[in-house]
Amino acid sequence: MIRRLWLMVLMMLVAVPAAAQPVPTRIVAVGDLHGDFEAWIDIARDAKLIDPANHWTGGKTLLVQTGDITDRGADSLKIIRHLQQLDGEAKRAGGRVIVLMGNHEAMQVIGDLRYVTPGEYAAFADRQSKARRDAAYTANAKAIIDYYHVKDASLSPKAIRQMWFAVTPLGKVEHEAAWSPSGELGRWVASLPAVVKVGSTLFVHGGISANYALVPLDEINRRARAAIIAGDSSDEAIINDQMGPLWYRGLILRGGDDGVPAAGRPTIDNELAAVLKAQGAKRLVVGHTPRLDGIGILRNGTLIQIDTGISRYYRGKLGWLEILGDKLVPHVANRSVQ
Repeated sequence: MIRRLWLMVLMMLVAVPAAAQPVPTRIVAVGDLHGDFEAWIDIARDAKLIDPANHWTGGKTLLVQTGDITDRGADSLKIIRHLQQLDGEAKRAGGRVIVLMGNHEAMQVIGDLRYVTPGEYAAFADRQSKARRDAAYTANAKAIIDYYHVKDASLSPKAIRQMWFAVTPLGKVEHEAAWSPSGELGRWVASLPAVVKVGSTLFVHGGISANYALVPLDEINRRARAAIIAGDSSDEAIINDQMGPLWYRGLILRGGDDGVPAAGRPTIDNELAAVLKAQGAKRLVVGHTPRLDGIGILRNGTLIQIDTGISRYYRGKLGWLEILGDKLVPHVANRSVQ
């Protein structure tokens, strides 16, 4: 009898649709930050999201950061920790913080460290880093020596050790462990959506191509999460696919500038219209492709480009987007550190 009652309760719970989450009256969207903490703080204060002590004052505002926090600047970890802090503070105030998965976060997880800066490694260093680095070399000495001997068989073990240490600064061992699929930051990236819809607005790091227009958002996010958990570095994985949501530039660039052959592809207008219709949205907000002169409200407001080269690496504007109902308001903050 008790079992039957429980089954009835479960059936009732399944039958009742989840209540739709109310659309925030104010949304702030910020693009690629690339390790520039000072620029991020300038934007967050300009948007009235934080106080002088860097705590949340945004009330019920929804903050969407569209990925690429990492690489090119020294303070990627510092920005991540601050966004994690604000996430908790915003929830307690009735607001919310959503961070999207960017291609540079995915690159960290699969071990593509081409754009990592010395400062990003140094952020992980502590008093035990030298001992950890020594232990890592000792544990992998044979593989390291074999690798260097492929390039130059005449190298001595001592020379190889010195060369390996030169390219393995203190903090790098910890950095790679944290960003591995099973590491703390790797698991954090796996928790991030690749694409999110808030009301009638879609947010994604790179773009949504015709290849993914009919794929449900939950499925896109499931595939991205699975690829991150697996550390999948294959070109076919959604996190590496040039037509995928983390890399696609084709809604901004064409004619080969986006790195994808142009033959057989729909026009930008047709592709964007297909994406919006399939997902029941009015507009798409993207980062990834820098526009150094500020926020771009494109194609009659159906496409908004918010990567404004915020990091000092690019020297662009400190652009941020405010969405108030259906009103799109681009802003530019003053840069406090040149």
